[in-house]
Amino acid sequence: MNNENKAVIGIDVGSGSVRAGIFDLEGKLLTRAVQKINVFRRSGNRVEQSSTEIWQAVCHCVRQSLETTGIRAENVAGIGFDATCSLVVVGENGRPLATSADGDTEQNIIVWMDHRATRQAERINATQHSVLKYVGGKISPEMETPKILWLKENRREIYDNAWQFFDLSDYLTWRATGDLTRSICTVTCKWTWLAHENRWDPDYFRTIGLGDLADDDFKRIGQKMAAPGTPCGDGLTEEAAREMGLPVGTPVAIGMIDAHAGGIGTVGVADGALSNLAYVFGTSSCTMTSTREAVTVPGVWGPYYSAMVPGYWLNEGGQSSAGAAIDQLVVMHPMGTEATEMAAKAGVSLPVFLANLAQEKSATASAAVELAAGIYVVPEFLGNRAPFADPHARAVIAGLGMERDLDSLVALYVAGLCGIGYGLRQIVDAQHAQGIKTDSIVISGGAGRHPLVRQILADACGLPVTSTTCSEPVLLGSAILGAVAADLAPSVVSAMKQFTHKDQSYSVSETYREIHQRRYENYQRLQQMAKMIQE
Repeated sequence: MNNENKAVIGIDVGSGSVRAGIFDLEGKLLTRAVQKINVFRRSGNRVEQSSTEIWQAVCHCVRQSLETTGIRAENVAGIGFDATCSLVVVGENGRPLATSADGDTEQNIIVWMDHRATRQAERINATQHSVLKYVGGKISPEMETPKILWLKENRREIYDNAWQFFDLSDYLTWRATGDLTRSICTVTCKWTWLAHENRWDPDYFRTIGLGDLADDDFKRIGQKMAAPGTPCGDGLTEEAAREMGLPVGTPVAIGMIDAHAGGIGTVGVADGALSNLAYVFGTSSCTMTSTREAVTVPGVWGPYYSAMVPGYWLNEGGQSSAGAAIDQLVVMHPMGTEATEMAAKAGVSLPVFLANLAQEKSATASAAVELAAGIYVVPEFLGNRAPFADPHARAVIAGLGMERDLDSLVALYVAGLCGIGYGLRQIVDAQHAQGIKTDSIVISGGAGRHPLVRQILADACGLPVTSTTCSEPVLLGSAILGAVAADLAPSVVSAMKQFTHKDQSYSVSETYREIHQRRYENYQRLQQMAKMIQE
């Protein structure tokens, strides 16, 4: 089989959908398939999903993408997975175990955005254990050890009967291959694996109340780790191959977290661009910066060794609510319901509808900031992930009047975008204070596709924003891992150079630099005031 006939599949499991994309060996997206998945929201900041439903959606999307493009199954050289950093709990033989007493048995995933373990995270942070140095000084309730501790304290029967605790992407590679190897990406970023020392720290687990995991030699959370892109087991099992419609033994790559796949599929360290920050703007946002040496940034996760690109350290920031914050913001407005109907008639989402209107009303995309004059939004509806690592932080909206029309909704939308940009700028500033240089931002994610959004972010941060030619960089990142596992590229770095290509660049508008500086200062004042009120 000639290389020109080969293709790779990237599979992305996001918060609300599963997607599969088929790529040629130059990184061109040939086709993709999408299947929505359920999200079950419960009281007490609990958010759950079903691993059974997700696996069925994965198999459906792979089969559908093959049918759509006409690629022969035997021409698929490799598969890569990425997924949200959600906790999957299974009993013997992978049987789902319900994570809530009031939930269905099949609802065995504690989703990344679930904050039920906030108190457990606070207790862990109070120990000031040395392991916390590698999560920015504070562990988040979004990470896995606080969630597992919550299960032990609140769902003891489920905890005791759990055969494996998986990060979602590791569950998917196990389901595909039967191999229990975990990804260095997942366990380092979300489980406190010390990748630079190639070990768990037993003292950490004993200190926080999970000593039995250490006593059991960590067999329930992972004993073998491998870098993303490493071949997993012997490839697809007979059962998985039948469900996907692919040959038995098709190479499967060790996977990674979805945001990190977006980093791989955009810039990472391609062409030696260590001064580029990868920014994934989706339901949440994630920032990823690669460095040759470990750099500790208070409030920013990491430094993680080999968590995204093998051999490099990663600092990871972002916000728990980004695209979701914009959605929340605009539907709260009195015009939100009517505008949603108008957007549906136009065949676009409400944020895209509002971005189009803002662009029409402004001489340039940069000039849209004038629409938000006097209105400020600190969009921390779900806390501050970075650089303050404060899950208790909450949103602030200032400057609203009694207007109920479409113009005022557009103004609020633009103010919200500015707030997203100022939050990103705070992360860049925090990293710069520790010596990490950022020259540009490379953007991916569904919430960041509109040209107006990219320009506003560039102006708000004071840094140029670059997009890539691939419209699905997260899927591309997973496909790159599949290509490495299939030995179509010698390394992740070389595969990035082969598959990723830069597209457009959005320069900072000097005309509006001073306006954004003033707005940024006011944003910080409102942020601090909100913190004082909560205290």
